[in-house]
Amino acid sequence: MNSYFDRISLGQPWMLLLLLIIPIYILWYYYRHRRQDAAVQISDTSAFFGMQPNWRVRFRHILVGLRLVALMFIIIALARPQSSISRQDVSIEGIDIVVALDISSSMLAEDFDPNRLEAAKTVAGEFIDSRPNDRIGLVVFSGEAFTQCPLTTDHAVLHDLFSAIKSGMIQDGTAIGDGLATAVNRLKESTAVSRVIILLTDGENNAGNIDPLTAAELANTYGIRLYTIGVGTIGTAPYPFDTPFGKQYQNVEVKIDENLLTKMAGVAGGQYFRATNNESLKKIYADIDKLEKSKIDVTEFRKHNEEFLPFALIALILLVAELLLRNTVFRSIH
Repeated sequence: MNSYFDRISLGQPWMLLLLLIIPIYILWYYYRHRRQDAAVQISDTSAFFGMQPNWRVRFRHILVGLRLVALMFIIIALARPQSSISRQDVSIEGIDIVVALDISSSMLAEDFDPNRLEAAKTVAGEFIDSRPNDRIGLVVFSGEAFTQCPLTTDHAVLHDLFSAIKSGMIQDGTAIGDGLATAVNRLKESTAVSRVIILLTDGENNAGNIDPLTAAELANTYGIRLYTIGVGTIGTAPYPFDTPFGKQYQNVEVKIDENLLTKMAGVAGGQYFRATNNESLKKIYADIDKLEKSKIDVTEFRKHNEEFLPFALIALILLVAELLLRNTVFRSIH
């Protein structure tokens, strides 16, 4: 039943305003019945004390009920209920995306809320939720790089693996080239129409075995587009240090090799972005989301069928039933 009514719409919904007649009629009938004078008047009613009304008296209001329900169905029929049959053919060109995330110790700086790493994880998670049709993978890097999650459409698992990321999981450092090369390795065999890497870092390349520009050229060779994001405020940022007296903060200089990240993105046909706070990082991911939209070709067919006839027939049956009952079982003498 739910599936049937889900397909029903009204051609003239304003006709439903006529349903207001029903409560008005009920009130009129109630007051009319209370004030109606008896057809036969007698001087003494004591002989009728203790008598119970028969079933005809008890059910005499059923006639009005039938009439009102019939009226309701007539009004619904006048509103022209319609069922729609639709068909939609959707063709989605899939996009495979790998997020390469820097998890070096400098990502614990607290110029983002609560820090760079957690902000990057949160915003990346929102980006994943906005792309339900894409396969997405995750590579993490610091002094070395590894695949945290291969390409998958199981975004629940991907979210769990994102949550498990912590700074210090692997040797410290910033091996940008190794991180990008690992991401390229996850995508090079992909047959998706579009393949994309989003690389996020907050430092300069100071570790690893692969030159970042060489890795970017490798991405370009395989037709993989690269977006690079530099994360960090301008100037200095508060960084937490553990001391015998508890956690202490020291402002450290923010060093992002923007020239290198710009060249890398240019080589691989993408763009470089700079994020200085949570909001700008969200905007960057939103911009990338717009740039990398799946192409959807839709062929839509819709047909409306009039469905007033069943309602009109029910109303007719109820009116006939009222007429028959009024002139047989509930017949009265005026």
